Amino acid sequence: MSCPICNRDTVPAYRPFCSRRCADVDLARWLTGSYAIPSDDPEDLQAAAEAVTQAPPKPH
Repeated sequence: MSCPICNRDTVPAYRPFCSRRCADVDLARWLTGSYAIPSDDPEDLQAAAEAVTQAPPKPH
């Protein structure tokens, strides 16, 4: 099995990843929303629209 982040061989301690770094990269992608499951459910679309309009602006 290869690491889903860098394609190196996995290490049992970090499986399915090869290292803690790749495990952390994967976690960061989940936490920042890089990984998302698309939905056509109207309730999900409404909730997403409300979240965007209620979010405070990001500082530059």
